[in-house]
Amino acid sequence: MASVANGPHSDAAADEAAVAVKGDVTDKAVTNGVKRGRAGEEEAGEEEAAPQAGAVVGGVGKRISPRFILNDPSTEVFSVRFSPDDSLVAASLGNGHIKVYSTATGELTSLLTTPTPGETGTALPGGRLVRLNSGIAVPAGPGTPITNIRWRPDTSAAAVRNVLVSVDVEGRIIHWHATKGADKKLHELREEDNQLYCIDFSTDGLMFATGGRQRYITVYDETTKDVSVMLRGTESSMHPGHSNRVFSIRFHPTEPIVVSGGWDHTVQLWDMRTGHAEHSLYGPFVCGDAVDLSADGTTILTGSWRSEKQLQLWDLRTRKLLEDIEWHSPASLTDQCLIYAAEFSKDTGSSLIAAGGSGANEAKIFDRESGNACIGTITGLSKGCYSVDFSCGPSVKGAAGMVAVAGGDGSLRLINIHKT
Repeated sequence: MASVANGPHSDAAADEAAVAVKGDVTDKAVTNGVKRGRAGEEEAGEEEAAPQAGAVVGGVGKRISPRFILNDPSTEVFSVRFSPDDSLVAASLGNGHIKVYSTATGELTSLLTTPTPGETGTALPGGRLVRLNSGIAVPAGPGTPITNIRWRPDTSAAAVRNVLVSVDVEGRIIHWHATKGADKKLHELREEDNQLYCIDFSTDGLMFATGGRQRYITVYDETTKDVSVMLRGTESSMHPGHSNRVFSIRFHPTEPIVVSGGWDHTVQLWDMRTGHAEHSLYGPFVCGDAVDLSADGTTILTGSWRSEKQLQLWDLRTRKLLEDIEWHSPASLTDQCLIYAAEFSKDTGSSLIAAGGSGANEAKIFDRESGNACIGTITGLSKGCYSVDFSCGPSVKGAAGMVAVAGGDGSLRLINIHKT
């Protein structure tokens, strides 16, 4: 992304992501001696090869296999998200587009485009980036980088389904109707003097929250689009809140609590009734969409952009560290993985965690019930992994679901997760 250092939101990362990479949607990866292409169809068995660019490497139990790869080497993917019914997967791009694909076929079903940025700038060497007057470097193109997206939960109160909401570095919040043949912009808000990096919906779909360059969280009423509450720190040492940019937000599944993380090495636990951060966790260095809550709301997952203790689990009630999840990169890699994205499985009966980042340029899937064993790795990526997302349910017969992995190389990889 394009606004701050040391993250997918950094000038350096934007420069890195602007480099063209090779590949197309027909690329295949070798997994457990079986070559798979689009939608995971098996071909003739082959001996397992050394990891190639974007290879999917099976771990404990041989539980993952590639479904398909969708590639746009002209840009980078900042956020990826499955629709509530898993029939669609959306990817927000650095060129201001959002692409929505069918998870069954890989077909592009919608192309959503944001308006051209209102701020002028100067082209940087190579013509791939523009330095805005504000000092931000963004990819040259028709629109503003879309930093994060969320699908609105499909509830009985929702009159329109397949509503996707995006945020960008211009401070815009745009509601889209992302249905094939009927895609259009439904509504637009703007947070003046803010760059937005993250968004999340409450589980009932009645509220959404945003965060970014400013140190506060804004919670909106989804029906009226009015501000419900501003979550911000105070001068009191009892409720300091964030002291730097915010990159990840999550609503608690049942309580009036919002959890957020960012550059200040803290995770804040906000009470929406008071508008203040009632508690803080100290240590995580969150530079992407790397804070999550377990389905039962008892455990916080954090991913940090650092070379050790990147992936951690915390007890929400006691605010104590539960454990570090060990990240082992291949000995052939000189760089450790610095985490940009981390997520619990959305399946309440699942114990899986997905995470990915830069440095080693890889993503991994872990199983908490197996002692945090790694059940698979997406490795050999030419650029960092900026986003991961689990599907809400099974993808095909005999499968436990899907996970999407995307990042700086412009590729969106869908991976099948198989039952043990």
